[in-house]
Amino acid sequence: MQRRFAAVVSLVFASLSVSACGSAPPPCVCPCADTPAEAEAPGGEGVDTWAARGGDDVDAPVRFAVPVTAAQPSRGPADALVTLVVFSDFQCPFCGRLVLTLDELMRMYPTQLRIVWRNLPLPFHQQAMPAAEAAREAFAQGGDAAFWRMHDRIFEHQTDVTPENLERWAGEVGLDLPRFQTAMATHAHRDAISADMALAEQIDAMGTPNSFVNGVQITGAQPLEAFVTLVDAEIANAQRLVRAGTPREQVYAAVTRDGLTEAPRAPEVLPRLDRPQPDPNAVYRVPVDAPAPQRGPRDALVTVVMFSDFECPFCSRVEPTLTRLLDTYGRDLRVVWMNNPLGFHPNALPAAIAALEAFEQGGDRFFWALHERLFAEQHDLSRTTIERLAQEVGLDMAKLRAALDQGEHQDTIRAQQELANSLGATGTPTFFINGRNLRGAQPYETFAALVDEELAKARALVSRGTPRARVYTETIQHGATSQQMLPAQGDAFGEAPAENPRVDLPVPRNAPSRGAARAPVVIQEVGDYQCPFCSRVQPTIARLLAAYDGRVRLVWRDMPLPFHPDAHLAAEAAREVHRQGRNAKFWAYNELLFANQQNLSRETLERLAQELGGINMRQFREALDTGRHRAAIDSDSAAVQAASINGTPSFVINGVLVSGAVPYEQLAAAVDAALAEAGAEAR
Repeated sequence: MQRRFAAVVSLVFASLSVSACGSAPPPCVCPCADTPAEAEAPGGEGVDTWAARGGDDVDAPVRFAVPVTAAQPSRGPADALVTLVVFSDFQCPFCGRLVLTLDELMRMYPTQLRIVWRNLPLPFHQQAMPAAEAAREAFAQGGDAAFWRMHDRIFEHQTDVTPENLERWAGEVGLDLPRFQTAMATHAHRDAISADMALAEQIDAMGTPNSFVNGVQITGAQPLEAFVTLVDAEIANAQRLVRAGTPREQVYAAVTRDGLTEAPRAPEVLPRLDRPQPDPNAVYRVPVDAPAPQRGPRDALVTVVMFSDFECPFCSRVEPTLTRLLDTYGRDLRVVWMNNPLGFHPNALPAAIAALEAFEQGGDRFFWALHERLFAEQHDLSRTTIERLAQEVGLDMAKLRAALDQGEHQDTIRAQQELANSLGATGTPTFFINGRNLRGAQPYETFAALVDEELAKARALVSRGTPRARVYTETIQHGATSQQMLPAQGDAFGEAPAENPRVDLPVPRNAPSRGAARAPVVIQEVGDYQCPFCSRVQPTIARLLAAYDGRVRLVWRDMPLPFHPDAHLAAEAAREVHRQGRNAKFWAYNELLFANQQNLSRETLERLAQELGGINMRQFREALDTGRHRAAIDSDSAAVQAASINGTPSFVINGVLVSGAVPYEQLAAAVDAALAEAGAEAR
C-alpha cells in the first residue's frame, strides 16, 4: 500500500514546500494578521516553526487545551505520553502529504504517541464533507479500526473522491452498506463534523492540515523533523511528569490543563506583527557594565549576552550548547546572563528574582548553581520548588523569602527586559555575540560559526594593540541601539525578511478590474469581505492606484475564508453586481461591503445593492437564491490555492506575491520593481 513507504516519502516531502490548505494563523488567513499565512502555501512562520525551531515568543500562545474524548477516532495507546490532534480534510493534498509523516511518527513512537482525528472539510473541496461523513460512519460501525481503514482508502484515492466511490470503498472495508447509505442520505454525522469545525474556528486552526502536539500548534504539512523535534521535547516533559507522580493516562490532561481554549483575537496579535526585529548582520550595543552573572573571564575576546527565561523549554534546551562552547573556547569566551521572563510563564519572574538573589548573596557561584537546578526542574517552578532548590544551593533562606515576598530585583529585571525590547529581542532565548544577534535554540555549529568570525576580528584588534579587556567595548562602541532595525517580516528569531516569492496566478479575462487596461503592472488582490485586514488595506490600495495612475491595473480575486460565514454570499452578491453593472458598479459595491463588513447578512447585501442603484433586484435575489456565481467563486478560490496563496489579503504584482495588509511603502516598492522589470523587458 502506498502509505507504507512513509519512511522514505516523508523525508522526500521534507525537501518540498511545506504547505496547508485553507488558512492558518499567523498571517491573514484572517483571524487575521498582516503577514503571510499558510494555506496551501510554503510553510509559514506560525506557532509551528516557533515550536520546531526552538524559541519562546512573548506574543505566541504556548498550548491549546484541545479536547480529546472517545468520540474522536484515534490510533496509538490511550496512555501515550504525547497526543497529536490533527484537523484534516480528505481532499486537501497537503493533508495527504501529512498522512505519510504521521505514519512514520507512529512507526517511530509506537507506545509513546497517540494520533486523534478531527474533521475540517474546507468549502472549496466539494467532496471533503461527504468523505468526512463516510469516515465518521465507518467509525460508528467499526470503531477506530474501521475508521482508519476508510481513512486510508480515501487518501489513497484522494483525487477520485465521489459519492459512488465512497460507497464502493465502504463495501471494500467491510461496512454494512444499507446502514452506510442511510447515514449518508440523512447526514447522520454532520453535527459531529460541524462540532470539529467550530472547535477549529475557536482556536484559529482553520487551515488544513493543522496539528496540536500536546496542545502545541503546528500548521501545515511540516517536515518530519519538525514534528520529531517537538514530539521528543514533549516526551521528555511528559516523562518528568510521570516521574513526579502523574499517571501516564493523565499526562495529556495535565499538560493541557492550563492551555488556551480559544485563540487570542486580532488585537492581541497585532503588536507582534508591528514590532521590529534585530538585523542579524548588524552589531548592536549591548552594554554589560552593570553587575550580571557570567561564565568565563572578563577579558574574553568574545562575549555572548543571552536573554533567557527559566520556564522557556528552548532556553533549557540551549544550555548544553553553551556549556560546550565554553569548554571549547576556554578563556576566549564568556557568557553573560540577562533576564527576560515572559508574561505567559507564570513562574519565570519569581525564578528570576530567586536567581538574582542567589547572585547577590554568593556571586556567580551561587547564581549558576541555582540556575542549573531551576532549569532541571523548570516543569514545576512553584514557590515551594524554588525555595527547596535555593536551600540546596546554600542561600540564606530568610533573605530569599524576603526577596520573593517583596519582589526584590525587579528593577534590574525590568531594565534588562527594556534593553531586550529596545533591541527587538522579545523572544527567548536571544543572544548577542559580540553584539551580533542570534535567536533561538540553534545548533552548536551555528553558534560556533559566529563565534569563530568574531574571534578572528577580536584577535586582529589585539594584534593592533587593543587590550583583551577592552575588546568587547571596542567592538560594540559604534553598534546600533534600537534605531537599526528590520521591519517585522521575519520569524520569531529575527531572520531577515525573505524575498517575495513568485507565483503562477493567471489573470482571468472577465474578472472585476480598475485602472488602465494595458497598464504594465497588474495587481491581483485576493480578498474576503469579512476579513478585517482586507478592509484595513483598502485606503492603501486607493493611495497606490492614485500614485501610479495609468501604470497599474487592479484585479479582484475572491477567496472567502471558511470561518467567515457571510463572506461567500457577499462575494456572490458582488459578482452579480459586476454582471449587471460591470466594473463601475462592482467597485462601488465592493467599497460598501467593506464599510459594512460587521453585518453582511442577506438583508444587508440586498439593502446595499438597492442603495447602489441601477441593479435589477429581482435578478439580484434570484442570483443569490440559485447560487448563480457560487461555482465561479469556488473556482477562483481553487485557483488562488493552487498558486500557493493561503491568506487574505494577498497581492500578486506581476507574478510576485506580497501577503498581508502591508504598509503602502512595501506595496509601492513591489510596484516599482515590477515597473522596472517591465521596462527592462520592453527594451
